[in-house]
Amino acid sequence: MKVVILAGGFGTRISEESAFKPKPMLEIGGMPILWHIMKNYSYYGYNEFVICAGYKQHIIKEWFADYFLHTSDITFDYTNGNSEMLVHNKHIEPWKVTVVDTGLNTQTGGRVKRIRDYIGNETFMLTYGDAVGNINIPELLAFHKAHGKVGTMSMYNFGQNKGVVEVGRDGMIDAFREKSDTDGDLINIGFMVFEPTLFDYIEGDLTVFEKGPLSALVGKKQLVGYIHKGYWQCMDTLREKQQLEKLWDSGNAPWKLWEE
Repeated sequence: MKVVILAGGFGTRISEESAFKPKPMLEIGGMPILWHIMKNYSYYGYNEFVICAGYKQHIIKEWFADYFLHTSDITFDYTNGNSEMLVHNKHIEPWKVTVVDTGLNTQTGGRVKRIRDYIGNETFMLTYGDAVGNINIPELLAFHKAHGKVGTMSMYNFGQNKGVVEVGRDGMIDAFREKSDTDGDLINIGFMVFEPTLFDYIEGDLTVFEKGPLSALVGKKQLVGYIHKGYWQCMDTLREKQQLEKLWDSGNAPWKLWEE
């Protein structure tokens, strides 16, 4: 089963770094967050990826083209008047990666539509290229299969990050308390599964995935929600990137399921 990753946006909310490279290529622990996402899917045996690129898409292509340079020791030998490269201790993932230029200004739904030929008539997974989590992929897929709908979307209760004030109907404050898992709303965190009929719900490049096909599936009762209760974090801001870096440097990154 293929994994589609949306990686074509401008990343304007983290423009301090995305001015120079696509947001999915911003690094956590020296490796792009895109790599971290792919490593989690690969941990469960899903190794075929279709990346929907756009903004500075050449950087994504060049990074995969030079994968050995990023992950192995290299000897560059010019002693014989030639340029020879010897790769030591080769480390490479068992991945098949298709990077598709889905356009600079294409909306999220349009990007998905453009990779239809690479998916064919198969169930596929879809996620965003700017968030990590310890999603149980086999459990997610079993949930999708059991419900028999066009789509399954993972949801997460991001909760509150402050203490909570309880207020009665008369405006009187009833209590102060710490936040709990029941505070906050469920949000879409990506890590979705779709049947190929999804493509029929996408009109073209200007279709916003969340407002177009997802809303249409909701109207037809063809979208179910899988609630993830583990760890999840997006990287929308520089502060969130620094939080992820701190977790990685601590050696206790909760999204790291794989062994070295």
